[in-house]
Amino acid sequence: DVGYFDGQGRLWFCGRKTQRVETAAGPLYTEQVEPVFNTHPAIRRTALVGVGKPGHQHPVLCYELLPEISAADRNGVVDALKAIAVAHAHTDRIETFLCHSGFPVDIRHNAKIGREKLTVWATSTLKRTA
Repeated sequence: DVGYFDGQGRLWFCGRKTQRVETAAGPLYTEQVEPVFNTHPAIRRTALVGVGKPGHQHPVLCYELLPEISAADRNGVVDALKAIAVAHAHTDRIETFLCHSGFPVDIRHNAKIGREKLTVWATSTLKRTA
């Protein structure tokens, strides 16, 4: 796990070291990024993954929509996520958003996202659309 103490002695949890996205501009951490986007009312959950080689990864935010979101409501989600991204200094580097129908998860409990599989999916999806 990665975290740090701030000037007031508070501990800030960043996420798993193995799940950080290592961009050319520095690392991005799941627990600092995902909660920002999880505030959108149409989002069930998000997962930050990195596409490419560590140190030069492209950050990709994968997201699941709530099941009750209509097709009409889906249209503006990416634009809203982009607006959320640029509103925060620590997320403004995220420009790629991919909707996933259901994240791969650990079979023992539905809360642990299979980020390795999600990274493979994101990489493949971006290659198909390029």
